[in-house]
Amino acid sequence: MNDKDKSLENYYMKYTDLDEDGKDIAFSQEEADVDDLEAQARSDAADARVKKRHK
Repeated sequence: MNDKDKSLENYYMKYTDLDEDGKDIAFSQEEADVDDLEAQARSDAADARVKKRHK
């Protein structure tokens, strides 16, 4: 990643609700309903598939 890309990433992260790993920091396990938990499980599964593909 070059300096320009890093600068754009920092700008984006500054003005979004994402933490450094790119995940939504507003998600709260305690406040999640069934739909939220199912969506989180699908998201985790998709992340795992991408990670496996890029090994």
